[in-house]
Amino acid sequence: MNIIVCIKQVPDTTDVRIDPATNTLIREGVPSIINPFDMYAIEEALRIREKLGGKVTVLSMGPPQVIEALKEAISMGADDAVLLSDRAFAGADTWATSYALSMGIKKIGDYGVIFCGKQAIDGDTAQVGPGVAEFLDIPQVTYVKKIEEIDDKKAIVWRMTEDGYDVVETSLPAVFTVVKEINEPRLPSLKGKMRAKSYQTTIWKAADIGADEKNIGLNGSPTNVVKIFTPPARTGGVLLQGDVNEAVAAVVNGLKQQQII
Repeated sequence: MNIIVCIKQVPDTTDVRIDPATNTLIREGVPSIINPFDMYAIEEALRIREKLGGKVTVLSMGPPQVIEALKEAISMGADDAVLLSDRAFAGADTWATSYALSMGIKKIGDYGVIFCGKQAIDGDTAQVGPGVAEFLDIPQVTYVKKIEEIDDKKAIVWRMTEDGYDVVETSLPAVFTVVKEINEPRLPSLKGKMRAKSYQTTIWKAADIGADEKNIGLNGSPTNVVKIFTPPARTGGVLLQGDVNEAVAAVVNGLKQQQII
């Protein structure tokens, strides 16, 4: 079974910088990592390949520095890597990103499952995986914690919920977004690191995947970010000392004054 894993490179720092002109993250020159949830997606794809054969292709969109993340996936055992990199993609929201990735997936072709992490830690929207499924017009199952059965035609998976999990059967191809409970990602092997060092990532521009320029990048994004800012740091609380009953009475009185109770 051929599997595609969509991954994202995210900032590995709390010192996030914003472009004041576009209200988007400045990614160039910022220390970055593979989105942690995407590591579980890579691992699950590798496990299925080991059982059913086929190959694993990792796909991402971003500036040239994303090649580092793709090579890390190669060092873990992925077979191929594709990067969608074009100035025309810059500033894309989740809708435009989903569209571009879906066009890249169509160009790759011949896939049984598409894996994504449940969400990216820099945006936390959890929208791209479902968006890709919508553009490809295929089934999707989100928050997958276990793949119970899978073959070339269908899969039975456990979907995590607040109260436990649902057992879902779906036809393939399909999109699965996974949670960290699904597995434990492997470390890159020495052989994998050596292969990744010399691996040449395939790079496609917007024209290469037949993307409509009206649907990509900042201009193709229906989301309009009016303002973005860092919230002020929290101030310290009040340390209550002395008799417990007096402390509780002081807390209750304070809550009443603020009309919380």
